[in-house]
Amino acid sequence: MKRLFALLSSLSISASALGQIDQGQAIPIDELTGLIRWGGVFASSLIIVGLIIFLRFFRGYIDQLSERFVSKRLVLHKFETIVQFFLYAIGTITVIALSIKLDDRILTLIGGTLAVAFGFGLKDLAGSLIAGIMIMMDSPFQVGDRLQFGGHYGDVLSIGLRSVKLRTLTDDIVTIPNNKFLSEITSSGNFGELDMHVSMDFFIANDQDVIKARNIISEAAASSRYVYLPKPIVVLVKQTVLHNYIAIKLTLKAYVLDTQYEKLFETDVNLRVIQAFREADIRTASIEHHNQSKTENTDSSFID
Repeated sequence: MKRLFALLSSLSISASALGQIDQGQAIPIDELTGLIRWGGVFASSLIIVGLIIFLRFFRGYIDQLSERFVSKRLVLHKFETIVQFFLYAIGTITVIALSIKLDDRILTLIGGTLAVAFGFGLKDLAGSLIAGIMIMMDSPFQVGDRLQFGGHYGDVLSIGLRSVKLRTLTDDIVTIPNNKFLSEITSSGNFGELDMHVSMDFFIANDQDVIKARNIISEAAASSRYVYLPKPIVVLVKQTVLHNYIAIKLTLKAYVLDTQYEKLFETDVNLRVIQAFREADIRTASIEHHNQSKTENTDSSFID
């Protein structure tokens, strides 16, 4: 209620102030209507409709090019974002210039109205617009990046004047206001590149052949159709505690060809490792294995 009261008060003050321009002389209503270029309003409507249609076909054309030239997908989407910003700015200026006869009084009126609107009613929107420009200039991420933000994880579809659209791995479209990115941490998985780092953890029992398990995981990653071989494949080994039992943790660090193949790569490697572990009789860390080892040790002690 306080914000609403403040907004209404500011608008009333603005209206009275804007009605008295040029040293206290009020602007008649007929003069105000005379400042509108009615022919320009019709032309502006056509420009807006044409701009919407053009941008729709332009996005479709960029999507087709991205599918055809996969290696240039990120560059094409970045170009799309820049063109979209440029057309929005030019379209807004053109519509105002065609629809209104600009003079000193109109410029003062527009400036006063925008100041009040942005200062009170459109504070969040203004922040998102400024944040959108900062995102374009600073480039913490770009269209096509795989992003982790505020509990959401997915690909950046578009960077608009007001918000960023994110397609999650469950195929949901999440819209995030631009100003949110100024105050929260953002994690980009590929940062403008097609390939992306993928980390996977495997756990085996403490008494298993660690060297053999490490080689199996490394070979499974190297032989995957989705791996990006120019970058290294590393398997790190660490002894850890899992469910109150000592286990060996093997962490695979590799790169996938394209961010779109992240989950396919993880599935492919997991299937290969599980099958190879079974064939090599390498047991994973589990309560069942611990109890079985404990029973075997008890039996051997009884025999002795």
